[in-house]
Amino acid sequence: MSKNSWIDISVPVHNAMHGWPGNPPTFITMHAGTAKGDVCNVSAMAMSSHSGTHMDSPFHFLHGTKTMDALPWDAVIGPCRVVEIKDKKAIKPAELKKLKLQKGERILFKTPNSARSWKKAEFDKDFVYISKEAAQYIVDCGVQTVGIDYLSVGGFYKDGIETHHILLGAEVWIIEGIDLAKIKPGEYDLICLPIKFQNGDGAPSRCLIRPR
Repeated sequence: MSKNSWIDISVPVHNAMHGWPGNPPTFITMHAGTAKGDVCNVSAMAMSSHSGTHMDSPFHFLHGTKTMDALPWDAVIGPCRVVEIKDKKAIKPAELKKLKLQKGERILFKTPNSARSWKKAEFDKDFVYISKEAAQYIVDCGVQTVGIDYLSVGGFYKDGIETHHILLGAEVWIIEGIDLAKIKPGEYDLICLPIKFQNGDGAPSRCLIRPR
């Protein structure tokens, strides 16, 4: 791989993949298969719109707001910054203030989740999330897109709804479920393309970054 190659930070879609408790599980079967004499291979897939690497639209939590097909491409194509968070519980304003967040930035948070959460056999309820106070700080700084290295910007036990409301209410576009385990903090180019889900609350996405 060359120094400036694109790096896939999406997680694979498969039957045993992590999913938010209570959401529809990912279920993939072989509808037709050459191994059993069919002329081609065709899979049947059932999954949540928030499975694996995906994006949230404001409509995910806020009725009457923008849906996934209204995504502005500038939010997910262009320069981004991968920043490392050391706090093992949550992303908080004190740590964010050291990062000097700028208006219009696309920020991907590498937290302890990248080293531990994806390796667990089951959903990690203790993942690092964005606190509601940090979410408001992100909005106040004018950041346009945030990404996080597990399945939600809000916590499982705390700030799940509040963090989503603050970010999505300000039309900060959210990328969830990225894997930054092998990614160093720094400046990158970003391409994150969600499927074109008409009136969607969210959508599975392929997310790539390239060192700048």
